[in-house]
Amino acid sequence: MLYLVGTPIGNMGDISERAVEVLSSADLIACEDTRRTGLLLSNLGIKGNLTSYHEHNKASKGNVLIQKLKEGLNVVQVSDAGMPCISDPGSDLVKLCIEEDIPVTCVPGPVAAITALVLSGLDTRYYHFEGFIPVDNKERKARIEALKRYNETVVIYEAPHRLLKTIDDLIEAGFSDCEAAFCRELTKKYEQVVRLKISEAKAYFTEVPPKGEFVICLKPVFEQKEEKELSEDEIESMARSLISEGCSTKQTAARLAELTGRNKKDMYSYVLNLIK
Repeated sequence: MLYLVGTPIGNMGDISERAVEVLSSADLIACEDTRRTGLLLSNLGIKGNLTSYHEHNKASKGNVLIQKLKEGLNVVQVSDAGMPCISDPGSDLVKLCIEEDIPVTCVPGPVAAITALVLSGLDTRYYHFEGFIPVDNKERKARIEALKRYNETVVIYEAPHRLLKTIDDLIEAGFSDCEAAFCRELTKKYEQVVRLKISEAKAYFTEVPPKGEFVICLKPVFEQKEEKELSEDEIESMARSLISEGCSTKQTAARLAELTGRNKKDMYSYVLNLIK
């Protein structure tokens, strides 16, 4: 069986008893960085059989792990921190197991995105998890532009050396007035949550150099316009953006109706005329 085991995102006290039990009894532990997971196991007093499984070797290593599972071994997959399958290649291994009818179970643990979300002070009822924004400029611009269509809290992962660029890109995309929570060192000694508008974040993090991995929780851009009627140009831009993202006519119309307060049937006709 494949076990997906959540590990601490910072504080070692967050490891569960069940996670320790499964890690202790595993025949093989697949991890992103054997040194990092080795340190975790050492702190727990566990001598595990480690093998690397990460973004750069998942194509070849995935089949090796599947063969081990077919031989009857219990394989554990962990991330460097947090839950497997969240912004790491664990989901690829799960898909392979499903294709081969190999049982999979999960030992849940901390998730940086959810930890940051509940600390942010922003709306937690509805949220969009973006994870890491692509590094490639074209893909990056497209993804940031796509974030404008979400009317719920957006959760982004970012490395410290790219934080200022991400802030610049968000400002350029129209997120300047959006409230945000910049969460770092979560569950660690120097945990910090900086709450301010994106336009203010540029000056703050220029003066206070970013350190540690960040989770950015971002208020939706269109919520800033709730007291102001959207212009026809803004509505058309939103519609075209939704269509370019692959939304159907019905989905686009429903989204526009939600954001503008207009009738769904009217918005459906509007979208049909737009795509003729």
